[in-house]
Amino acid sequence: MPDKVKAIPEGFHTITAHITVRDAARAIDFYQKAFGAEVVHISHGPDGKVTHASLKIGDSILMLNDEFPEWGTLSPLSTGGTGVTLNMYLDNVDAAFERAVSAGATVKMPLMDQFWGDRYGQVMDPFGHKWALAAHIRDMSEEEIRKAQEAALASMPKSA
Repeated sequence: MPDKVKAIPEGFHTITAHITVRDAARAIDFYQKAFGAEVVHISHGPDGKVTHASLKIGDSILMLNDEFPEWGTLSPLSTGGTGVTLNMYLDNVDAAFERAVSAGATVKMPLMDQFWGDRYGQVMDPFGHKWALAAHIRDMSEEEIRKAQEAALASMPKSA
């Protein structure tokens, strides 16, 4: 009798992001340059478009595919944006942030030490996906975070 198949495949976690991009081949190249992604698998359709790709970034898998409008599969570039942010914790967040920007990402939130104990910043990749890059730099109690958040919010300009 064969061994039982693992419900969560080797190398995957309980949640795995799967994104749609316009021009998957170019996106894969960008993710390799920006985030050190390693290609695990790529499947192409008859037209050469990527129907499925798995990339390994750090200890996680990112799945992606090209847009297929005929199937209702669109990227943020076609839908006008995304409400999703892909968050990565990294050992050397400063170098990773600079590498992403050098590879073509746009800074959405500069990298800085944040009130919740992370060094954190956000970039937008050329394919319309938001990425948060972070390193945890300080362990804090819930009370310390609450007080730091109140101070941070009090110093922000009031909106019109």
